[in-house]
Amino acid sequence: MGDDSEWMKLPIDQKCEHKLWKARLNGYEEALKLFQKIDDEKSPEWSKYLGLIKKFVTDSNAVAQLKGLEAALAYIENAHVAGKTTGEVASGVVNKVFNQPKARAKELGVDICLMYIEIEKGEAVQEELLKGLDNKNPKIIVACIETLRKALSEFGSKIISLKPIIKVLPKLFESREKAVRDEAKLLAVEIYRWIRDALRPPLQNINSVQLKELEEEWVKVASAAPKQTRFLRSQQELKAKFEQQQAAGGDVDGGDDDEEEAVPQVDAYELLEAVEILSKLPKDFYEKIEAKKWQERKEALEAVELLVKNPKLEAGDYADLVKVLKKVVGKDTNVMLVALAAKCLAGLATGLRKKFGQYAGHVVPTILEKFKEKKPQVVQALQEAIDAIFLTTTLQNISEDILAVMDNKNPTIKQQTSLFIARSFRHCTPSTLPKSLLKPFCAALLKHINDSAPEVRDAGFEALGTALKVAGEKAVNPFLADVDKLKLDRIKECAEKVELVGGKKTGGATEKKEGRPISGKAPALSGTGGDKETKDVTTKPGPLKKAPAVKSGGPPKKGKPAAAAGMGGAGAKGKKGPETKEIFESELSIEVCEEKAAAVLPASCIQQLDSGNWKERLACMEEFQKAVELMERSEMPCQALVRMLAKKPGWKETNFQVMQMKLHIVALIAQKGNFSKTSAQVVLDGLVDKVGDVKCGNNAKEAMTAIAEACQLPWTAEQVVAMAFSQKNPKNQSETLNWLSNAIKEFGFSGLNVKAFISNVKTALAATNPAVRTSAITLLGVMYLYVGPPLRMFFEDEKPALLSQIDAEFEKMQGQTAPVPTRGISRHSAVVGDDGEEEEQEDVGNDVVDLLPRTDIGDKITAELVSKIGDKNWKIRKEGLDEVTSIINDAKFIEANIGELPAALKSRLNDSNKILVQQTLSILQQLATAMGPNIKQHVKNLGIPVITVLGDSKNNVRAAALATVNAWVEQTGMKEWLEGEDLSEELKKENPFLRQELLGWLAEKLPSLRSVPSDLILCVPHLYSCLEDRNGDVRKKAQDALPFFMMHLGFEKMAKATTKLKPTSKDQVLAMLEKAKANMPAKPAPPAKASSRVVGGAAAAKLQPVSALAEDSGSNTLESRPDPKKSKAGGGSSKAKGVQGKKVLSKPILKEDDDKSGPIFIIVPNGKEQRMKDEKGLKVLKWNFTTPRDEYIEQLKTQMSSCVAKWLQDEMFHADFQHHNKALAVMIEHLESEKDGVISCLDLILKWLTLRFFDTNTSVLMKALEYLKLLFNLLNQEEYHLTENEASSFIPYLILKVGEPKDVIRRDVRAILNRMCLIYPASKMFTFIMEGTKSKNSKQRAECLEELGCLVESYGMNVCQPTPGKALKEMATHIGDRDNTVRNAALNTIVTVYNVHGDQVFKLIGNLSEKDMSMLEERIKRSAKRPSAAPVRQVEDKPQRVQNINTNANMLRKGPAEDMSSKLNQNRNIGNHSETAHTVPREFQLDLDEIENDNGTVRCEMPALVQHKLDDIFEPVLIPEPKIRSVSPHFDDMHSNTASTINFVISQVASGDINTSIQALAQLFQIESLAREASTGVLKDLMHGLITLMLDSRVEDLEEGEQVIRSVNLLVVKVLEKSDQTNIFSALLVLLQDSLLATASQSPKFSELVMKCLWRMVRLLPETINSINLDRILLDIHIFMKVFPKEKLKQCKSDLPIRTLKTLLHTLCKLKGPKILDHLTMIDNKNESELEAHLRRVMKHSMDKTGSKADKDTEKGASRIEEKASKAKVNDILAEIFKKIGSKENTKEGLAELYEYKKKYSDADIEPFLKNSSQFFQSYVERGLRLIETEREGKGRIATSTGISSQMEGTCVPASTHTVSSSIGNTNGEEVGPSVYLERLKILRQRCGLDNAKQEDRPPLTSLLSKPALPTVASSTDMLHSKLSQLRESREQYQHLDLDSNQTHSSGIGTTLASPSSAAANIDDLKKRLERIKSSRK
Repeated sequence: MGDDSEWMKLPIDQKCEHKLWKARLNGYEEALKLFQKIDDEKSPEWSKYLGLIKKFVTDSNAVAQLKGLEAALAYIENAHVAGKTTGEVASGVVNKVFNQPKARAKELGVDICLMYIEIEKGEAVQEELLKGLDNKNPKIIVACIETLRKALSEFGSKIISLKPIIKVLPKLFESREKAVRDEAKLLAVEIYRWIRDALRPPLQNINSVQLKELEEEWVKVASAAPKQTRFLRSQQELKAKFEQQQAAGGDVDGGDDDEEEAVPQVDAYELLEAVEILSKLPKDFYEKIEAKKWQERKEALEAVELLVKNPKLEAGDYADLVKVLKKVVGKDTNVMLVALAAKCLAGLATGLRKKFGQYAGHVVPTILEKFKEKKPQVVQALQEAIDAIFLTTTLQNISEDILAVMDNKNPTIKQQTSLFIARSFRHCTPSTLPKSLLKPFCAALLKHINDSAPEVRDAGFEALGTALKVAGEKAVNPFLADVDKLKLDRIKECAEKVELVGGKKTGGATEKKEGRPISGKAPALSGTGGDKETKDVTTKPGPLKKAPAVKSGGPPKKGKPAAAAGMGGAGAKGKKGPETKEIFESELSIEVCEEKAAAVLPASCIQQLDSGNWKERLACMEEFQKAVELMERSEMPCQALVRMLAKKPGWKETNFQVMQMKLHIVALIAQKGNFSKTSAQVVLDGLVDKVGDVKCGNNAKEAMTAIAEACQLPWTAEQVVAMAFSQKNPKNQSETLNWLSNAIKEFGFSGLNVKAFISNVKTALAATNPAVRTSAITLLGVMYLYVGPPLRMFFEDEKPALLSQIDAEFEKMQGQTAPVPTRGISRHSAVVGDDGEEEEQEDVGNDVVDLLPRTDIGDKITAELVSKIGDKNWKIRKEGLDEVTSIINDAKFIEANIGELPAALKSRLNDSNKILVQQTLSILQQLATAMGPNIKQHVKNLGIPVITVLGDSKNNVRAAALATVNAWVEQTGMKEWLEGEDLSEELKKENPFLRQELLGWLAEKLPSLRSVPSDLILCVPHLYSCLEDRNGDVRKKAQDALPFFMMHLGFEKMAKATTKLKPTSKDQVLAMLEKAKANMPAKPAPPAKASSRVVGGAAAAKLQPVSALAEDSGSNTLESRPDPKKSKAGGGSSKAKGVQGKKVLSKPILKEDDDKSGPIFIIVPNGKEQRMKDEKGLKVLKWNFTTPRDEYIEQLKTQMSSCVAKWLQDEMFHADFQHHNKALAVMIEHLESEKDGVISCLDLILKWLTLRFFDTNTSVLMKALEYLKLLFNLLNQEEYHLTENEASSFIPYLILKVGEPKDVIRRDVRAILNRMCLIYPASKMFTFIMEGTKSKNSKQRAECLEELGCLVESYGMNVCQPTPGKALKEMATHIGDRDNTVRNAALNTIVTVYNVHGDQVFKLIGNLSEKDMSMLEERIKRSAKRPSAAPVRQVEDKPQRVQNINTNANMLRKGPAEDMSSKLNQNRNIGNHSETAHTVPREFQLDLDEIENDNGTVRCEMPALVQHKLDDIFEPVLIPEPKIRSVSPHFDDMHSNTASTINFVISQVASGDINTSIQALAQLFQIESLAREASTGVLKDLMHGLITLMLDSRVEDLEEGEQVIRSVNLLVVKVLEKSDQTNIFSALLVLLQDSLLATASQSPKFSELVMKCLWRMVRLLPETINSINLDRILLDIHIFMKVFPKEKLKQCKSDLPIRTLKTLLHTLCKLKGPKILDHLTMIDNKNESELEAHLRRVMKHSMDKTGSKADKDTEKGASRIEEKASKAKVNDILAEIFKKIGSKENTKEGLAELYEYKKKYSDADIEPFLKNSSQFFQSYVERGLRLIETEREGKGRIATSTGISSQMEGTCVPASTHTVSSSIGNTNGEEVGPSVYLERLKILRQRCGLDNAKQEDRPPLTSLLSKPALPTVASSTDMLHSKLSQLRESREQYQHLDLDSNQTHSSGIGTTLASPSSAAANIDDLKKRLERIKSSRK
């Protein structure tokens, strides 16, 4: 046992792995003790054993294994990390434990599995156990089944998912092993306990004997629902509850609560496998079904019947099959086949469930029509079919079809439809049976219960009873207001019976009636407590409704429910009950009336009623009035009294005083008594007759108002209007309409029957009397307030003159809100007012849409048309689509019946011809508008296919599809789209376009929904796969949509859905979910009630309602503006409680003034920058939307809260537009005084203004535009420049408003756009306005095009973005626009461009259609302006506008633009002449007008003033002085008035003259500080432009072509040296990358030149290395290498790119050493980067050479590295140099470079290069080097930039290259002699082409780029030089003009070329001057 002691000493975990089983056994025992001892589940001890647990359970020694299992069980139970071991341990248990002979081992194995389930790892365990069922060893199979059974019985079916188990059950029953079969049986019984009959279908195919045994077992299963007995760790509270119950002795009631929770209703359908049947249809099915013989048709149908017996069918395209079955049902003469086809449809519907929904709309009408069959088996088959179909769709979707059949003449159809409705209602809940659905159904069913056929009546009662049961009395009663007592009782009786059906899951009652059990879904009937209470209250008034239904037949009007509902709340007012009772009162005979009246009126009064003396009648009226005033409500016989008043002379009373009294009494009776409609009918006629009376009219109106209050306005109004228009008196008609206008304002609009009025209003509009017309129009205006734009649709066909009057009236009303109803409210108790009325109000809008006269276009959709749409030839298909378009256009509003059109259009959505797809989409868009909400039923069969089109690869098709979907959603709401699996199926398709569009659409729509169908959860798995999609856009869109999904589904559901993902994915998705959880928006609140509703309970009924929103925002009474007379100040402010009228108002006003004293904008330091950062970092929503959603408004509110005064913010975000006006007024007031505040909040102010653009109120819009004008003026004065962020979140929305219909607004917007160009670059404005031309609004397109024209006119072609060509092409597309104004605008714009730019326009536009081209040419001819050289306004405006482009765009990198303007201002004031405060902006103080006049005919940008100061040069005194008077006034300004000079220079950059332009650029790059401002983007564009110009073959054709090229060459060198080195490097790298990618379109020369620039930069690196941002450059190189990996570069035609890259990297490594590797910070995953590897290789290489000493002393180190530059690099450079020396053109340059190189690396070895060459070449090189040496030594300090040799070449490098020494204040402190200038002049002469150098040999392009040059020091001499050169040129031009003006000719670019004669004249001039200088020198 010696070795025993060995292992005894080991730690536990090592023992467990020992090779001796005893050691292991001992280890397991100790581990077990340890595991039980550790009490912290997160202790680090646990992690030691993570990898060992599997070995515990799979130990090869049986004894040790047992102990191991016990230890493992303890571990799993206690360790926090145990879950990680699930898979491997469970698999170990299945394979190595379940096959052990010892029972104990198996028991422990089972316990381990169950323990894993308890720690939430059920799915993994279940997976392993199911794998175990495939094992060959039956022992293992049995143990697995047993474990599954135990798990199910303990944890229940919620945790153990049954579907996969049930799937394998049948296979287990077939096993050869009896033990397996028996165990399977036990499992089946256990499953049955949980899901009952849902288990039958999956097992129907097993052996019949086994099935019988099972049935016997199943019968024995206890009927009590099973309960979960063991709980997961997360279910601890359930566990506690369960234990309590056990303790209490398993109390049954307690269990009731959990029952719902414990047993999820398992749907058998879910457990089934779907079967694919379409492919199994007989081949000849479609022929057979059309066969003449019925037997053949029967065979075909039987084949289908057999297939659809499968209980679950796979989704597919069943359209054709459904179509033929429908045809059989509808058309087949053989009833047997009809029944068979109905069965097939029922089977399809049952098997497909929701997936059948899209076909439901087609089939339902046919089946309902077919109910005319009498045969019971047909009827039964049809019933089954329609019931099955109902379950696949919603009542809403098929309601149209059902209602259409309700009026059928055939009683059987009516009966069966009602029965179907009754059955359908049972499946509904109060929420799926809303008022909007109940209303039409109840109306139709009410007709049925009055039908002559008893079976129809019975069915109607049953349906209404079911509705009553399901929706509750509160919802249904209003619709039953006119039903008499007997019928009402009958309905209630039916309702009671229905409950029976719901109670028993399969109601016996229904079985008898319909011959089919209602499936297990018992409708959730609302017999809840709340409902019962209402029932008791509501039944009381039941008996009171004896009176017959009111005369107004047809469905009850909307207003009545309110009265009936009023009773529901009886008790709010005691008087209520009886009043309602008498609303229906029978007519009394005149005798009875007299009797009743005599009882309450004095006798004398009654006698004098018809006295002949008017005074007696008057006295009688006075008595009558007194009597009425004193009567109690309950005693007043209203009808009797009004009949007495109507008695002779009645309404024919001639004396106006008597009449006035009479009318007043009527009003009194109506107010004080229980006034019924019957009484009203007695008097209304008379009132209407008097309404137009001058003296009595007002009294008549008051009486009518009183009656309206008693009998509801809707009823009264209808009666009154009808009466007025049945008589001829126009005064009465107009006054009636006026009364109605006012009444609507007072009573509100709810319940009014718009349709009834509209016909009368139309009559009134056609009246000859203008007063009647005016009143009608006023009434329409009032109705418009409530109904909105749909109202206009009724009057589309009126005469234009009338229509314009109506429009004007509507326009007046626009933006106003409907006044709060003041009357008719007290009638309903407040409770109802709140609830009932809310719904009424919602109805109004939709109602109008329902009332529109809709055309049925079904008959126009002929078979011929449908076949056209499906034709092979696309032209015919197009014709078909055109026809459809015109049919819909003609009909305007159509009914839901569109025949076969949906299928035809659907097939066109995947037409190969994209134009047709787009046309189809626009038809569908039309269809949605035309059909209105009824389009709902087509969502599944047409809407979803449109979503499929979102996957199209073409952008425009996708956009069209999106627009179509949105148009549909406007009509249907989102619910239809989200129901069912269709959307998730779309999302499942792996099409990146489809996914990103669909997710973007959902992200836009979901936030605004209050609830979503549960089916949304089906999209989640696909959403998760989108989060990991290959396509970045899809991933981004999915991330954006995530929070909105979570908002509806909740984090838990979403997190649960991740369990099916792979572990890696799951972690990623969960992390994203957590992130989304933080950003999750709140669900939108239910819409705040509009102000036209009562706020507050009964107490507030009298109070003028305070707008609910005002209360929310915590504003005080003043803001909510209650009418002071009525206000009891119960509204907003508590301070004012109980204070009356005036006081209320005065106090808060004082209070507010106190608040409002401070600044309105608070300056938060860096607030704006922070907001920009947040938006960039996507911490907040980007300001980008089509209409502002709530979350944008909320976000803006939050951002504003810190920097806007609280009271102002309340005004700004108030619900009422008048408050917005107030806010704007305040902002205008404070604009001047708070400039800085305004600027610091500018982004927020602009965003808020964009929200105002979306308001409909014109006054706010006008005010906002007024503010904007002032704001931009201020910003312009402050020289503020808009930041990109401010521009992009404002300009697009401003541009939307250019399309406003009102001229005045459009004008304002255009004015603002013009002002904006002063504070934002015109070229950037151009892009935004260009976007605006893509709008659907033709006015907007036209205005934007005009604006573009103005921009081009003002700023020349350079304003066009991205390039003039692209911009013009885009503009030209609008010449073919269908709108005339747009066409004109496009033509005018292009003509403008033509006037600026000449014939080149045609080249830029490209190909136009003949028609468009001819229009354009015609227009140009007409405009007949010859192109002038350049636009005139250019110079004046340019400086100011352009300034922003360069200074500002580049400043943005450094911070906001204010810095720049302030810097400029400082500079400006340092200058010698300080600016006077002048109104003209400083930019314009250059005297440009004068300059222009001087120029004469040809414009030249260099001002002639220069000549005047020319003589300064010749004053010898000045030369040596360090401060020289500068030549040109503009150069003075360089120091004094920087800004204006810069502007001037910039204006020249944009010049049309190439020389001017180049010079100006050179000037810009002369000044270091300016040059460094150029950003990467700008430099990239500039270099691109310059290089392209150098390569442009057309330049050679110019006379001065070579000069131009040289100048460009120089300019390039300057740009390279002067710009910010980091930026220029970046720019060049990007350019190189682009040029290599685009080799096809660009000449290879281009990339070659870019590389030469890069070499140049590399040479400058030693000096600039410390000033560059290496990290950024390395990032650029990294990106470059990503696009062009080494392999790809090596494949390039030339090896230059790869050499360039290597050279660059080598140089960087050489200069930086190993530190270079610290500069890779900006690269995301640098380990994958090829760059890092390359750098490491290079480093290693150079380290090998230099040894590690290099780092010790950086100075020496650096130089040493430099000395020993890697050999390869040296060779590269030398090879390059020798190549040059060898080439003819560049030989001198090469020698110069070699000289430089030798000087720099004195020990460089050039021997090897010379060795292989000829003797002659060697001596030539040596001679050359010596020559250069002497030359340079000789020149000494005055070394010119180029030396003689380069002058001979005719090149010219500016004197800036080597002039370090020549700067005047140079280091030696010596003064410079005039020789310098002489040298300079030589160069200048040459530059002007005066030297004798041969002009023919054009210098090679590259000669300049390669000159090694040191950065210059800008000095006054430099300036002098540059001024001289300018001067030189300007002289030349002027003389040229003077000398031979006849030769003036302008080239295409508008430049003036110097002619030789003038040059010669100049030479003499110059010679003289040179002589003078020489002599002064001596």
